[in-house]
Amino acid sequence: MTLHITHNGPITTVTLDRPDVHNAFDAAMIAEIRAAFDALAGDEHVRVIVLTGAGESFCAGGDMRWMQSAVGLTFEENIADAGALADMFEAIWTCPKVVLGRINGAAIGGGAGLVACCDLAIAADTARFGFGEVKIGLVPAVIAQYVVPKIGVSQARALFVSGERFSAERAFEIGLIHGVVPPEELDATVMEIAQRCLTSAPDAITTIKRLVDVVWENERLATQRFVVEMLARVRTGNEAREGIAAFKARRRPPWA
Repeated sequence: MTLHITHNGPITTVTLDRPDVHNAFDAAMIAEIRAAFDALAGDEHVRVIVLTGAGESFCAGGDMRWMQSAVGLTFEENIADAGALADMFEAIWTCPKVVLGRINGAAIGGGAGLVACCDLAIAADTARFGFGEVKIGLVPAVIAQYVVPKIGVSQARALFVSGERFSAERAFEIGLIHGVVPPEELDATVMEIAQRCLTSAPDAITTIKRLVDVVWENERLATQRFVVEMLARVRTGNEAREGIAAFKARRRPPWA
């Protein structure tokens, strides 16, 4: 299992549990995250889901071995693989419960996408963020539909094309997260917010989340197929092949 799930009354904590690879996700973890959120969505006893990572990182995004294997897949196989990734993010985004991110460390690439899917996210001031896909010839295709509404077009373009890492303070300033605290205060702050959410009517929360979705859903659903196909194409391109190979060999790609 790549997840650790604990229940504390109406509050459930889902911990990404691959600390040896900074909780990077592969096909197995993607499937488990989706299954977990699908199950929790239908559990009437669960009202708040805390999403966090084991060890020093929140989530480093896609596991390099998994991404490298995708380079060798056909376009059709990549469509299915990218579709599974999209379904995972969608399961979190559309979850009718409050999803509260406990961002204990680095959230990079798809890890930052997970942050964007949370209703609320609180980070330790030591956490770092970034969208580094462009550095290895990839694009943040699937996560863009969640990140761009959170941080806006201007910030998204700047961070996507530069691939720069940025601080928790900047993540807060641009709207990716909703609070920054010292690491020793993270647990107490997250639990305080979770308890506060428990004083809100659960059916109203579900309706509110759906209400917000309706405002931009037509555009988002039209985007879903486009981004899946985009990721499938980019994965099989020359830049992705060279970029991932260079990363694994610890050398610069030709464009760097």
